[in-house]
Amino acid sequence: MEKQNVHYSQLGLVNTKAIFEKAMAGKYAIPAYNFNNLEQLQAIITACADTNSPVIIQVSKGARNYANETMLRFMAMGAVRMAREMGSNIPICLHLDHGDSYDLCVSCIESGFSSVMIDGSHLPYDENVALTKKVVEYAHQFDVSVEGELGVLAGIEDEVAAEHSTYTKPEQVEDFVKKTGVDSLAISIGTSHGAYKFKLKPGESVPPLRFDILDECEKRIPGFPIVLHGASSIVQEYVVMINSYGGKMDGAVGVPEEQLRQAAASAVCKINIDSDGRLAFTAKIRECFAKDPKEFDPRKYLGEARKELVKLIRHKNEAVLGSAGKA
Repeated sequence: MEKQNVHYSQLGLVNTKAIFEKAMAGKYAIPAYNFNNLEQLQAIITACADTNSPVIIQVSKGARNYANETMLRFMAMGAVRMAREMGSNIPICLHLDHGDSYDLCVSCIESGFSSVMIDGSHLPYDENVALTKKVVEYAHQFDVSVEGELGVLAGIEDEVAAEHSTYTKPEQVEDFVKKTGVDSLAISIGTSHGAYKFKLKPGESVPPLRFDILDECEKRIPGFPIVLHGASSIVQEYVVMINSYGGKMDGAVGVPEEQLRQAAASAVCKINIDSDGRLAFTAKIRECFAKDPKEFDPRKYLGEARKELVKLIRHKNEAVLGSAGKA
């Protein structure tokens, strides 16, 4: 059966243009939550509808393969319908996180994504510019937003892996934005992918984010949407729960929430959160299995995980990103 291309507007989705403009004017950040399955998506929509927050639901290349691209399209459409049936008209954007090729971005656009990221940050500067520009030229024909990246985040998340971070060079951002035509730019100011963001010695604190780099980027591209990746706080309550129920997550630390709130009140208008959601989900499943080893009904343990994820996302929207009530 031949695949049919679909435009995101047919699914009830929006691109990032209007929601980013509003976020920058209102000094808050749009939450971008990664999901891999039905229960995670249900939790994201429930919490964002409850808190009246705009939301970017995003998937990596690996998550798209896991969910199946056709299934994913209908999940996104179902997410919009679910929010509406809850009486909520929140804007919902479907975004490709860390797209690694032009062909992948094209495929996502053809299957209903309203926003794509092309991550050429690992390439030499000129190659990153050329690849990003190529994706932008294709995407803009369909009014799809494009996110680019300058600088490299350390850590591991899905297919994205880097041993060391490379801070974004503020002197490059203006040239990059001008040459590529991107709609938003992910920068590296000290956040990191995964659950083990910083290797700390006993008594050491998490190093503060490089707000000096953020400020300099903002000066060079005033009013331009900036994105933070790797921005999970690695909620210690969940790390403790996982470890107490048989897990092994020693040394898992993240970015303090007060620093993310500070970033959200500046030029950062999209903050990506993935690991925190995974931790909340895993912690509750481990707890369910430990407390009731006879349980084998997925609805029971996945239902508890979903409930915990709703709680986490409500907290992020209300206390960290400032997006609650902004839809």
